[in-house]
Amino acid sequence: TQPLANRGAVIWFTGLSGAGKSTIAERVADDLRAQGRRAYVLDGDSLRLGLCSDLGFSLEDRGENLRRAAEVARLLLDADLIVLCAFISPLERDRDVVRHIVGETFFEVYVDASIDECINRDPKGHYRRALAGELPDFTGIDSPYEAPTTPDLRLDSCTLDVSACSATVLTAIEHLVAPTR
Repeated sequence: TQPLANRGAVIWFTGLSGAGKSTIAERVADDLRAQGRRAYVLDGDSLRLGLCSDLGFSLEDRGENLRRAAEVARLLLDADLIVLCAFISPLERDRDVVRHIVGETFFEVYVDASIDECINRDPKGHYRRALAGELPDFTGIDSPYEAPTTPDLRLDSCTLDVSACSATVLTAIEHLVAPTR
């Protein structure tokens, strides 16, 4: 079958570590690809392995990490990709910078999970280490997380499974990524 042409967009997933941002972004990307659309996932962990390996986790370094991620997302957007970005993005001011860099196709998805649920999930053992004092500047423990007050979409990842989250995102972004004819 012939792939559908699409317009690019940047879908920015924000939320605490363990909320499900990357898992949901990957599922959305898979679902978009199954529709013949071009999608790419930018994940905070993978960018920190290369492009942002020189940055720490202070609020200033986190801001620079997000600025760089937004610039990469913008480049991919120029290639008409649907870019799914999974970053904690703890501060509203940094998300505003990202929104400004990306422009009108920026779509913010708040993956909402309580700190208690994220601690229970703790897929990478970060909360355990942070609570033991071994991981300083950890968002939600000793570094702030400012939940978006007016995201384009809020997903409660404690009550919705990954499939339902993906379906909700796909419906919400359809106006941004509608196929071109």
